[in-house]
Amino acid sequence: MREKRQHYNVTLAVMALAGLAYSLQQTMIVPALPSLQRDLNTSTAWVTWLLTAFLLVSAVATPILGKLGDQYGKEHFLLVSLIVFFIGCVAAIFAWNIWSLILFRAIQGFGGAVFPLSFAIVADEFPREKVGSGVGMISAILGVGGGLGLVLSGALVDYASWRWLFIVGAVVVGIAAVGVWRFVPESPIKTPSRLDPLGAVTLSATLVALLLALTEGPNWSWGSGRVIGLFAISALCAVAWVLVELRVPEPMVDIRMMLQRTVLFTNLTAIFTGFAMFGAFVLLPTLMQTQPGGEVDYGFGLSPTATGLYLLPGGLLGFFAGPIAGRLGMRYGSRLPLMGGLVLAAIGIASLAVFHMHPYQISVGMVFIGVGVPFAFAAMAKLIVDAVRPSETGIATGMNTVMRTIGAVIGGQVGAAIVSADTIAHTHVPAESAFIAAFWVSAVVAVFGAALARFIPARRSPASAFAD
Repeated sequence: MREKRQHYNVTLAVMALAGLAYSLQQTMIVPALPSLQRDLNTSTAWVTWLLTAFLLVSAVATPILGKLGDQYGKEHFLLVSLIVFFIGCVAAIFAWNIWSLILFRAIQGFGGAVFPLSFAIVADEFPREKVGSGVGMISAILGVGGGLGLVLSGALVDYASWRWLFIVGAVVVGIAAVGVWRFVPESPIKTPSRLDPLGAVTLSATLVALLLALTEGPNWSWGSGRVIGLFAISALCAVAWVLVELRVPEPMVDIRMMLQRTVLFTNLTAIFTGFAMFGAFVLLPTLMQTQPGGEVDYGFGLSPTATGLYLLPGGLLGFFAGPIAGRLGMRYGSRLPLMGGLVLAAIGIASLAVFHMHPYQISVGMVFIGVGVPFAFAAMAKLIVDAVRPSETGIATGMNTVMRTIGAVIGGQVGAAIVSADTIAHTHVPAESAFIAAFWVSAVVAVFGAALARFIPARRSPASAFAD
């Protein structure tokens, strides 16, 4: 007799909380970086490693844990990911210097696997007609949590201590871990196979070298030997990884699966989506907190808390946008909401370039971004889930998450480079024209992403056909 399964809405709520925990920790650190630099008596270069270490480990751990989940149990490795994440949050509360905090932030990066593992559990456990909205909800959490993270971080930095960032994180992650252990069933779909350690090592080396070059390029100089060497190492490791995966009998990542037209163009679009979101997102707090006066003729001089509140409406809309994108995908195919989401995001980012004289104009732009980005994230996840075998869902969605991370790092660095290169005379304050240029670049990238998504095959999902 078949084991009684947990109702899918309970499973969805628990996994959404797990995704929220990760996305909060991803962005809550950003507004707190100046406070952390002061309190820990460190340099700007080292304090940015609190974000870099998190992203590096997340990019490496996500596909590996996704693959292990496909092989040995998605619920088990979702719980492993959250337990390690929880340990990192608790340890960070008691960090005594910048080096210890960087280490604990790196441990938190294991939480990145919650998204691909959650997508795989949704695909295995949900009724076929509910898979789209379930994937959409979890995808939307990444954008929603990012916005809420900025709001919550601002309040904690203004009225408490940076250590509360990790206290809050530990509480949310702990509740999510208990919920997964208690309410998320183990998937019956597993793919027993041998491990591929060489594939894992070469993929990890590729991602570490690439992301390290991207994040440290502004500090080391893009033309320096260290940066060029890291890009070269990344390229060589990528070639080695492909060769290894093509030759081993049971590869960690099936290269032929990655080259399927739907998977390939969805992953390429993910890079543009991550670029557009972070290229605009990371600049908004600086723009809104800049104090106008003298030669500075822009900005509002807002506190971190007030900044977050103006960004909040757009973030909250993501809760509704993701599931709607899933339903549209079930009916019309997920390519349409992916393209539409990127177009909406482009409109919102472009509006920031044109209209930024009043705080409410930022909120209006964020409404378009807050709908568009979750639309795109939800559609990408559903496209991947529909395109691959159930036994490959964890690793395939994990690689898509990695592509988004790479795009986000590139977008953040390009935006930072633009505002650093155009400053007001005799000051280190970015010129208004720098923000305008950075926003336009991100908007154009979003449009390119929408155009690239046009090459994804326009087909209705199997679940749609089933529903009909």
